[in-house]
Amino acid sequence: MLKPSSLVILLLVCMLTIVGCGQSNNAAGGEATQAPSSPPASESSEKPEAKPVEITFYYPVNVGGPLTKVIDGMAKSFMDQNPGIKVNPVYTGNYGDNTVKIQAGVQAKQPPDVAVMMSTELFSMLDMNAIIPLDDFIAKDTDIDMADFYPAFMEDTQTEGKTYSIPFQRSTIVMYYNKEMFKAAGLDPEKPPATWDELVSYAKQLNTDGHAGLEIPGNDDSYWMFQMLARQNAADPKQNIMSSDGKKAIFNTPENVEALQFWLDLSHKHKAMPEGVIDWATVPTDFIEGKTAMMMHTSGNLTNVKNNAKFEFGVAFPSGQKQYGSPTGGGNLYIFKDTAPEKQAAAWEFAKYMTAPEQAALFSSSSGYVGVRKSAYETETMKQYTADFPQALVARDQLQYAFKELSTHNHGKVSTAITNQIQAALAGQIDAAGALKKAQEEADQALAPFNK
Repeated sequence: MLKPSSLVILLLVCMLTIVGCGQSNNAAGGEATQAPSSPPASESSEKPEAKPVEITFYYPVNVGGPLTKVIDGMAKSFMDQNPGIKVNPVYTGNYGDNTVKIQAGVQAKQPPDVAVMMSTELFSMLDMNAIIPLDDFIAKDTDIDMADFYPAFMEDTQTEGKTYSIPFQRSTIVMYYNKEMFKAAGLDPEKPPATWDELVSYAKQLNTDGHAGLEIPGNDDSYWMFQMLARQNAADPKQNIMSSDGKKAIFNTPENVEALQFWLDLSHKHKAMPEGVIDWATVPTDFIEGKTAMMMHTSGNLTNVKNNAKFEFGVAFPSGQKQYGSPTGGGNLYIFKDTAPEKQAAAWEFAKYMTAPEQAALFSSSSGYVGVRKSAYETETMKQYTADFPQALVARDQLQYAFKELSTHNHGKVSTAITNQIQAALAGQIDAAGALKKAQEEADQALAPFNK
């Protein structure tokens, strides 16, 4: 029988042996005697990280300049801040190419998850059952203030009390003019023409020395320019060339005939502008190269002109008649229906980010498009940009006279009807009254199914 002292010594030896064995086994990676505070190896191993939600983003570029780099950079910045979402940006060409690709994807049940698309495509997308309303996202999200978006840009995002898109790549028509040519012609470079009569007078005076006084594009976007002239000449300053529900075209009115006739007279009668249809892309190139003294074009070309014109230029509201007026233009962000709910939620986060004040300021200062939110102009980015380049404020200030671009059901056929007839008139193939009469008939036929 062991003595008590011997028993104590034996117990101490056993305890030290157990502790030593435990430390040895832990150091060797054994499993037998882990410390009680450490969970079993099967419990401590990390779970595999969830894959990010992946969304496809289509976007067009319809103006000069390296905007693809800007938009791709914005998408990368979003992913850096939102590692749970992967965005695949896809540049789709101009607005027309973009629409064709989106429509094909919708028909094939493979739409993009989110896309910049012409604001005018609202009713067409609804006709295709392609997009979702955003009201549920808006109602649940405290990070976005829809009242912060300019009302003129919100007009074409909504119908029947629902919001279907968010303004992003937006513009108005502005007048660019070459101040050096104004000085050479004896015109005040700080006083651009404010009325139609002044526009004719200035353009005739500037139409010398081998360059044109004025250019207005008349190809694919001719209805946009016509819409500007029509509003400027409208007896009712709120009259548009279509109804708000997109079911009726209002082309053939006496005031609209006068507006189209004025456009034709600029070249055919006053010889202040080249005759025929002038291409959209040709006009800013001609202006930058000094081939024309004035041009009507999108404010989205501001940065292109700023970076490439070798002369001092001004920007102003397009000359008015009964009032000033310009349709808004450009694209909104749409979220598509035939995608998974988690992709739609990710697309909403992306759309919200791309239109946040800082991003709106970055995009505007990089492109010339209008900052779509009032708060964008309170950012340091925009304050510095407009202080250095006050011409950028003209399009924003013009929003008080702005209104939504032509948008109807069956938009492709309706816009083609008016575009084709304006081009025919510019080419001298039909008079103004005949062109709008024919355009009205074709539009009425295209919209008949929506008025039963």
